[in-house]
Amino acid sequence: MRLSLRSGEKLYVNGAVLRVDRKVSLELLNDATFLLETHVMQPEEATTVLKRLYFAVQTMMMAPHDLDGARALFERDAAGVEADRAEIARARTLVSSGRYFEALKLLRGALRGECERAA
Repeated sequence: MRLSLRSGEKLYVNGAVLRVDRKVSLELLNDATFLLETHVMQPEEATTVLKRLYFAVQTMMMAPHDLDGARALFERDAAGVEADRAEIARARTLVSSGRYFEALKLLRGALRGECERAA
């Protein structure tokens, strides 16, 4: 996986936060859990159920040493969503199998739809 970062941009890799001081390209040569700064949601932004689910999964990726707390938050909020929300059911399956990045991608798409409906 090849990543290009701008000066001052952060990258979250396996729970570590990296900041680059100049434009750089990185190549990850093995499996790593990572998030780009542009995909990171701040706690105060988690104002809807979908956003809280996204934030919980993001926390699982960024703080792998504290999976239990983030997973409990995720399950609490996911259980409160209508059963007919297929993307939530799929996200729950992905999270339970440890596929956090895929769950985030799915939730990011659902968030775009939520924003479009609100507009």
